[in-house]
Amino acid sequence: MLKEYKTITQVAGPLIFVKKTHDIGYNDLVEIKLPDGSIKNGQVLDTSKDIVVVQVFEGTRGIDKNNTWVKFLGETIKLNVSKEMLGRILNGAGEPIDGGAKIISDKQMEITGAAINPYSRIAPSDFIQTGISTIDGCNTLVRGQKLPIFSGSGLPHNEIALQIARQAKVPGKEKEFAVIFAAMGITNEEAQSFMKNFEETGALKRAVVLLNLADDPAVERIITPRMALTAAEYLAFEQGMHVLVILTDMTNYCEALREIGAAREEIPGRRGYPGYMYTDLASIYERAGMIQGKNGSITQIPILTMIGDDITHPIPDLTGYITEGQIVLARDLHRKNIYPPIDILPSLSRLMNSGIGPEKTRDDHKQVSDQLYANYAEGRDLRGLVAIVGEEALSDKDKKLLKFADLFEEKFVTQSKDEDRSIADTLEIGWKLLETMPKSSLTRIDPKLRDKYYKKNSND
Repeated sequence: MLKEYKTITQVAGPLIFVKKTHDIGYNDLVEIKLPDGSIKNGQVLDTSKDIVVVQVFEGTRGIDKNNTWVKFLGETIKLNVSKEMLGRILNGAGEPIDGGAKIISDKQMEITGAAINPYSRIAPSDFIQTGISTIDGCNTLVRGQKLPIFSGSGLPHNEIALQIARQAKVPGKEKEFAVIFAAMGITNEEAQSFMKNFEETGALKRAVVLLNLADDPAVERIITPRMALTAAEYLAFEQGMHVLVILTDMTNYCEALREIGAAREEIPGRRGYPGYMYTDLASIYERAGMIQGKNGSITQIPILTMIGDDITHPIPDLTGYITEGQIVLARDLHRKNIYPPIDILPSLSRLMNSGIGPEKTRDDHKQVSDQLYANYAEGRDLRGLVAIVGEEALSDKDKKLLKFADLFEEKFVTQSKDEDRSIADTLEIGWKLLETMPKSSLTRIDPKLRDKYYKKNSND
């Protein structure tokens, strides 16, 4: 029989410190009975020789250390998983909040999970189509990849996340595709917007949505992404589905880590974040991938807002080390009313070459991407020169490159929030832009491919 203890020594923020009476395991669940008879739930965060640190999910308000009972349950947090999760909206703790019936589970899975054994991993190689040209064409997402979006305060990262959630598919395997959308630290207004969007567009049918609100406890924010990934692992590795996990906003997650670290009086690392934040983020990101002998896959798009638009801030910096590239949103593109404001120059998908080419996308994909990138980079550089010497001082080629940069942003980058472009559409737009340049100037494209796709009547 489980015993109740009246040994709380300290209450600090979302934590209580309990005098240790017997061996307690990390992450064990805790039941806290208040003097008025109400029950709060918690989890063991740390255990030492004399003290057990417990994080309280519902907050510590009302806890009287002299008259509150603590019961250690001897088990960890588990998520009830089932295919019935698809089409449901849950809170950050995995409980339904859409007014529907309780989910009848096939089994319970521990949310802590584990990184995939490198020996068992399969190298990602299949193209995922998001319908967004700047991603599909120039920074291709590959099945099993973790590709974060680096945004800034006020930029439309949530709209992009919703668009990807609606449109993402593995061409030819649409029926096996599911989306797990987990939002952390969002406002009630944002939560209502997410729920309305998923329901009205029909995207909810193949999605599981988890919403952790800004006024929910910080400790719940810590378990929300793990709930999402546990649901993804069940659908991918037990039901054979291809799952895209979108996590927004990882900055709010890291702020919760810092808050709990401060309550524990830990020695802080960079900018006050815990020294173990790299390891903690890796325990989330490394749960993406494919496993030998399993049909499913988990692909991750974590979204984070860069504080002060600083890409060297600890959160984007550590995320960039762990993940396989980044999609960067640019404030100057947003000011021009360009949507989505994705800047391809600092963006990168390290696995792009594995997921494109003949029989995956198209034989010209890589070279078109390289040429678009080169021309746009030159055109952007020339904008600075024009501000100094004027456009009249430019050569004919430079004037065409300057015009190319404007057309690239207008035709290739810009698209509506409900525009779902196929990869063929994206590459055709790319070729129309390249046809504004002399054929001979397309030095990054093989002459055979130039002859095959370049349609402009030209003698050069």
